[in-house]
Amino acid sequence: MQLGLGAIHVAANALQEIDERLTFARQLGVENIIIHTPELPGDGYWEFRPLLMMRTYVEAAGLKLYAIENMPRNFYDKVRLGLPGRDEQLENVRKTIRNMGRAGIHCLGYDFNLVGVWRTGRAPTATSRGRAAVTSYDHELAKNAPLFELGRFDDETMWKNYEYFLKAVIPVAEEEGVRLALHPDDPPVPEIAGTARIFRSTEAYKRVIEIVDSPSNALEFCQGTVAEWCKTPEEVYEAIRYFASRDKIAYVHFRNVRGVVPRFEETFIDDGKVDMLKAMRAYKESGFKGVFIADHTPGIVGDTPWGHRGRAYAIGYMKALLKCVNG
Repeated sequence: MQLGLGAIHVAANALQEIDERLTFARQLGVENIIIHTPELPGDGYWEFRPLLMMRTYVEAAGLKLYAIENMPRNFYDKVRLGLPGRDEQLENVRKTIRNMGRAGIHCLGYDFNLVGVWRTGRAPTATSRGRAAVTSYDHELAKNAPLFELGRFDDETMWKNYEYFLKAVIPVAEEEGVRLALHPDDPPVPEIAGTARIFRSTEAYKRVIEIVDSPSNALEFCQGTVAEWCKTPEEVYEAIRYFASRDKIAYVHFRNVRGVVPRFEETFIDDGKVDMLKAMRAYKESGFKGVFIADHTPGIVGDTPWGHRGRAYAIGYMKALLKCVNG
């Protein structure tokens, strides 16, 4: 198992701006980088040469570009909505996958919902350690959100649109040796703003990997989101074992939470309901060989906007856990 550092936002015309973050990663002993939604040239898809240059830039810093997390949402918005023009967008998604594989970038994380990640608060809470600012969600506060601008989208429609997408892109991903890694819907509630959030349970995640039986059909296993829908820590460990033993986890968002939907808050990595050492052992015992990244770290006093101190704390804790389970 390896350790990765994720959520680095980078514009293709300003790669030098990430030098400090790449140095930060190296100083913490991180080996892998996951870049979040890079701004790269291309008319509805990412071109080969900028992808290649981004990869070699990361490698020049002594790191590996393990994955790209998230395409721009307008690359496949008609696909998610099931609108005319989706086949043209799907062809562009296939171009992106081909160019990634040929540029030596072999994992693409993605989501498939209509309104993105939602939180209803980011502030110190009565239970956050040291009154650290944490993100939280309370569905009671979100249930009256205005209806999505294009109307209601139910479970059946979203599953239909998703299956159409998956069956169209997995064959190309297989050809190019790229793994597509699906992030669950966060928060994992039935709907927000009239739009269904279908990836909200372990059973839904199981359905995903059964739609197309392929090594390229994998999961961006957000352990925090899984913990948001699991009532007990044991359910989290069981989900880890189920998917890791089937080699369906491309990489892990290794974070912790307190509570369960419809109400929860994020926590320091060692302060939530999941025993993270037990979780790490579950990955190890189930044969997981991918990357862990820190995710959504709480606000620490004196931190930078990007969260250097919070990330350093989480990564140090993860390195200690890896040392424990690897002997």
